[in-house]
Amino acid sequence: MEFKIGVVGYSTQKFDTAKAQRVLNDLFDQASSGHRDVAVVSGMTDLGISGVAYRIAQERGWRTVGVACSKASDYACFPVDEGRIIGTNWGDESQEFLRMCDVIVRVGGGKQSLAEVAQFKERGGLVYESELDVLPD
Repeated sequence: MEFKIGVVGYSTQKFDTAKAQRVLNDLFDQASSGHRDVAVVSGMTDLGISGVAYRIAQERGWRTVGVACSKASDYACFPVDEGRIIGTNWGDESQEFLRMCDVIVRVGGGKQSLAEVAQFKERGGLVYESELDVLPD
């Protein structure tokens, strides 16, 4: 059975990409321990932490799944293996995203990321988290 790792974090903020890659690889190692058939589920856009996470997933031979509202089409999207559009506003997809995930990995993030993590924890879900400094413009 496929093990789904949800990924949330920064989208448009600037951050050290190399550091984000190291952090994500470490968190993915922890989250995927004992699982062979893994997918990364994130917000479909090829921005920020989602884009970094999707690339790492591809390098590892994992499936990529995108869950987003229709506004995602206004941005560059990652060529995910499976995509789902739910609703028209950011956050409309959150409940479906949370239902899909076996664990969540959070690297930085704003209001929506923190809200999704809080809801997932309330449901008894396991979250692997790391902060990441935002770089000045």
